[in-house]
Amino acid sequence: QVKLVESGGGLVKAEGSLRLACVVSERSFRDWAMGWFRQAPGNEREFVASTNQEGSRTHYADSVKGRFTISRDNAKNTLYLQIGSLKPEDTATYYCAASRLSLLPARRFEFDHWGQGTKVTVSS
Repeated sequence: QVKLVESGGGLVKAEGSLRLACVVSERSFRDWAMGWFRQAPGNEREFVASTNQEGSRTHYADSVKGRFTISRDNAKNTLYLQIGSLKPEDTATYYCAASRLSLLPARRFEFDHWGQGTKVTVSS
């Protein structure tokens, strides 16, 4: 069973930064493309970023491009999201997800496993 556990969320001020992590309990972690989504209260879950199995390719939503960085450490079975220049609009619960079949997924149905989420609150 693939399990994903996010951490690193919290309360930060606008223009601040934060690093989220997602630890995956799967020894074949390097076979999975990974992504981050976020969901604000009352809103749909939206794509944030994704990376391929090797971490050599990345894709970002326009709203976070240039501010967020997705990366992975396959030796540690860990996915990261470095979030910077935070805005109040970034406030949401952030979820990591794993995709076995897609190389650089960006749509919810492309992901097979999801974490429980970690909440990020950005104060103005």
